[in-house]
Amino acid sequence: MYTLTAFTLREVIVSSAAHYGDRIAVGYVGAQGTSYHALGAASARFAIALREAGYQAGDRIALLSENRPEWVVAYFGITAAGFVGVPILTDFGSEQIGNILAHSEARAVVVSEKQRIKLGAGAPRAFPVEELLLPQDGPDPDPASVFSPLAESCLAVILYTSGTTGNSKGVVMTHKNLVWNAWATRSIIKQHRNDRLLSILPLAHTYECTIGMLAPIMQGPSIWYLNRPPAASVLIPAMETVRPTIMLTVPIIIEKTYRASIKPSLERTALYRKPAFRKLLCRVAGRKLMKKFGGKLRFFGIGGAALAADVEAFLRAAKFPYAIGYGLTETAPLLAGAHPSKTVFRSTGPAMKGVDLRIADPSPETGEGEIQARGPNVMPGYYKDPERTADVFTPDGWFRTGDLGYFDEKGNLYVRGRLKTVILSATGENIYPEEIESLLNAHEYVAESLVYGDGNGVAALVQLRPEVIENLEAVVADQLDNANELLEAIRREINPRLAAFSRIGRIHIQREPFEKTPNQKIKRFLYPRRSSEPDPEAAHPGGRTA
Repeated sequence: MYTLTAFTLREVIVSSAAHYGDRIAVGYVGAQGTSYHALGAASARFAIALREAGYQAGDRIALLSENRPEWVVAYFGITAAGFVGVPILTDFGSEQIGNILAHSEARAVVVSEKQRIKLGAGAPRAFPVEELLLPQDGPDPDPASVFSPLAESCLAVILYTSGTTGNSKGVVMTHKNLVWNAWATRSIIKQHRNDRLLSILPLAHTYECTIGMLAPIMQGPSIWYLNRPPAASVLIPAMETVRPTIMLTVPIIIEKTYRASIKPSLERTALYRKPAFRKLLCRVAGRKLMKKFGGKLRFFGIGGAALAADVEAFLRAAKFPYAIGYGLTETAPLLAGAHPSKTVFRSTGPAMKGVDLRIADPSPETGEGEIQARGPNVMPGYYKDPERTADVFTPDGWFRTGDLGYFDEKGNLYVRGRLKTVILSATGENIYPEEIESLLNAHEYVAESLVYGDGNGVAALVQLRPEVIENLEAVVADQLDNANELLEAIRREINPRLAAFSRIGRIHIQREPFEKTPNQKIKRFLYPRRSSEPDPEAAHPGGRTA
């Protein structure tokens, strides 16, 4: 990799275009791809078009599109020229997008044809993203001449992670926040020119944007995008074509893969019931899984939410090259992580080099407390919201993550859950919903779950697996008296594995799929309120006994 003279997006696109030249930078799976030189030239050409349209440095330019090579062109064309990017997640609806455009004061929006329908009558001028890589007459512009040097402290993007009601939360990111974080990932995984990344997470999310786009663009690999949503019918042939060496995912992807195909296959094997053979069989399954992902993976990053313990245990036994990362949008995002060869079970690994982490007010018994962070990647604040900004920083300048965790003696970080979701038991102990959900989700009948406190102890919402729902009448007729008994059976199996103070007292059936964030985390705030209503199908045996 070249040496950066400044941590700015201008330096990244100018240096990469010059340094990597005709090597492929971005492309659609199965297509020819766009070179680094062409990426730099197209970004410069778009910046020129914005200036000719009357926009000035500092103006907000929104970006609303599915993942595609042109998204990368637009991103650099906006930010490297000194405009401020406002990437918008395509999962948002028209009202949410309108709120973001208004709150950010966007003066223009780069939009795909598919997303254009979500723009209201009052939306700013739209630029079709599809046109950004069309053949052009005349010589290619020189990025070094078009993009003037920028200060590292300049505002680069405003990121909106929620659906935004009337109280939008825009995370302000400077050029240094983003570029330093992308550069610092090299302490965990160095990317090479012959690496191939298959991108399946939304580029408008900082996880994919920083680690899956900026970091590789700085180091010379090729990034490949899908032209359709990443369903199995699309993803499997794409992995066969690209044979990626690096992928970034969220837990639900590998969890569904494990529980739908790997776990049932292992459990049908008689030798798997014998402990002496389990590790060997997991290794065999791991080789099959590696082949399914193209056979060349050397880094399989998992972030955005907690990975289920049983799935991680399998990945370790299978020697699959997984790595866990921890971070937030407000930290650009990565705070902690480890190379696949250095992962520690249930830990995110140590703080990333150059980042300081501490545990505030740790418990004398467990060492747990709020994780707080300090470093070049921490945001300066929330856009137009000084009060909320003040709330998330300590008097001595540390960012409050809102997560509970602790360090082991070797400096590895363990994240226990969100401060806001922790349930306080009747006797004062902390109960971590995420840990109980991990056990529930591993149950053969359960697709997903959400655990919360209902005023009388621990309660859970459970979405059953589709095949269980389809066969529920037969299951009930053959094994159980009624639907309540099915829930009670699940409760009886899980509770002995929990501490007495954290055992489940009440279970509800969640009939519809949980509503989720674009990062595939359940929107917790929607459900405790709903589930507090009486439910005739709730298992409520009374009390916390197993």
